[in-house]
Amino acid sequence: MKIFKITMLAVSLGLMSFAIIKPINTIVEKEKSAVIVASVLWKAETIDVGEIPQGTPKKMVYEFTNTSKAVIIITNVQGSCGCTATDYTKTPIAAGAKGTVTATYNAASAGSFSKTVTVNLNDGLAPSVLTLKGVVKAVEAKI
Repeated sequence: MKIFKITMLAVSLGLMSFAIIKPINTIVEKEKSAVIVASVLWKAETIDVGEIPQGTPKKMVYEFTNTSKAVIIITNVQGSCGCTATDYTKTPIAAGAKGTVTATYNAASAGSFSKTVTVNLNDGLAPSVLTLKGVVKAVEAKI
């Protein structure tokens, strides 16, 4: 009897591992033979600003289009460090409409930089990670 109970438990657990789970449909539509796997299409996910002077903040604007058939909302935008301030479209973005995420790098330290901004939407998909990079050139002191 004990062996029968253990066998039934093993069979039950085995059958539960085959439960049908509805897959998340992340493929929204095709555009020019490219498959879009998100609710938004970014104009550019990386912006290289080249050389900028030290001490002069640099603002970068990332533009996107809502490629889904539903209204989306940006729920959170977070820079990778305190040196990057962010702002974004706070109103709901209708299907086919455009929105923006703005990142302002403070350029306090001379040298190369590469920072990221993570954008979360209400679509349940993985967040978008935007990159800003460039080189801050030290400003020569006037004597």
